[in-house]
Amino acid sequence: MMQSVAFRKLKNHLATFLMFAATAAVLIPLGLIFFHIVKMGISSVNLDFFREIPKPPGEVGGGMANGMVGSLVMIAMASLIGLPIGIFGAIYLVEYGGSKVSTTVRFAADVLSGTPSIITGLVAYALLVVPLKGFSALAGAVALALIMIPIVLRTTEEQLKMVPGTLREASLALGVPFWRTSLKVTLRSAMSGVTTGILLAIARVAGETAPLLFTALGNQFWTKKVTEPMAAIPLQIFNFAISPYEDWHRLAWAGALVLVTVMFTLSLTARYFSRGRHSG
Repeated sequence: MMQSVAFRKLKNHLATFLMFAATAAVLIPLGLIFFHIVKMGISSVNLDFFREIPKPPGEVGGGMANGMVGSLVMIAMASLIGLPIGIFGAIYLVEYGGSKVSTTVRFAADVLSGTPSIITGLVAYALLVVPLKGFSALAGAVALALIMIPIVLRTTEEQLKMVPGTLREASLALGVPFWRTSLKVTLRSAMSGVTTGILLAIARVAGETAPLLFTALGNQFWTKKVTEPMAAIPLQIFNFAISPYEDWHRLAWAGALVLVTVMFTLSLTARYFSRGRHSG
């Protein structure tokens, strides 16, 4: 009997050690990467970095203000395109989940979520850049929206499935129209989880570079037109990192630090909404 108890304790300690080892295998590389980015980029993050555009090679200073604004513009446009499609598509899948159309939509969303982002950029290039005969922020936003749609659709669908059916039945029993029940009762009940999916989708597209290479292209200057090439932080990081100029390398590290910080903040915010939903 004592040997059996000792053996179970040994297995328990071994399993605990393996779990801690697996956790460390994930956290240590992540910590080293973040530490290296902070070490290389913190010296170049200053006020000028957030309010100036990149300076020509050989000149000291400059920033990525145009890239930050460009990223915000394209993410905002992508959200206007992708979020309604993803959310309303998820409502359709939940309310009419047994139809052949819903099965096809769900399969297409799974395929699209696994498609490499560079392929998404090529699709947007063929659909918008070639017909319009020019790179543009609009094409970049469409490429990012194609990445956001399956993420928002699938996460929203899973959250809507968790809403008790009794809430729908009670709303319908009171005479509330079906469409209003879906929007005002079902969707509102799952809003914290839907918000989590939205934030994760934004964090995903915020660091995408490949689709923008084929669509937005980038711009060293300010631009106010979405039909013209526009700067974005991932594009500037890529272009500056492969350049032969040391000043641009410092800007690339600073941009990487800002981008990682933004993505980390979005992930923590999404985690907060997720915890709030489960605790509630």
